[in-house]
Amino acid sequence: MGIKIHGIPHSGATLRVLAAAEEKELDFELVPVDLKSGAHKQQPFLSLNPFGQIPAFEDGDNKLFESRAITQYIAHTYESKGTSLIHKGKQMIDVGIWMEVEAHQFDPAASKLLWELIYKSFFGIEIDNAVVEENQAKLAKVLDVYEARLATSKYLGGDSFTLADLHHLPALHNLSGTKVKHLFDERPHVSAWCKDILARPAWEKVVALLKQA
Repeated sequence: MGIKIHGIPHSGATLRVLAAAEEKELDFELVPVDLKSGAHKQQPFLSLNPFGQIPAFEDGDNKLFESRAITQYIAHTYESKGTSLIHKGKQMIDVGIWMEVEAHQFDPAASKLLWELIYKSFFGIEIDNAVVEENQAKLAKVLDVYEARLATSKYLGGDSFTLADLHHLPALHNLSGTKVKHLFDERPHVSAWCKDILARPAWEKVVALLKQA
């Protein structure tokens, strides 16, 4: 049956899964989901994700949803292929900590900024500058912590690239084209980290898919 990733490249969560699949050098099929028609809220998609959200993932008989869970499945199931995205022992704990930081500290502020600075324009909705300022301040505080961490470690989870870094890629890519880019640029270790992971060949393949969409 092969690997199928159901989603669209313009979805950050879908991009996260595509990045993991590319890092692992997997053969997969990207199955577009027609959000405009509401296909994600109907069967058969709901059999893949009962919450009606993209992405959804199939690997033979295995059906998964939630992008971060899918990337962990990919990293563990295909551990011997491509880039090792996980660690063992104490380093595994470090990776786990920074994966949680991304999900609960970085992503909430980044997602609100993406909505205000990018996605609202698609719908012709006026930007709420108060929300932008509030979440810019929140993101700055998170990046201060990242700067301290990256001053002593090349990557968030240790000395090699892992899921802890990969999970940031969609937001970093999209925010780099907005007025909050300076938050990353003015922190030297964060800036170097961003340039490093955004230049990875696997991510460049994902960006190529995004441009084709």
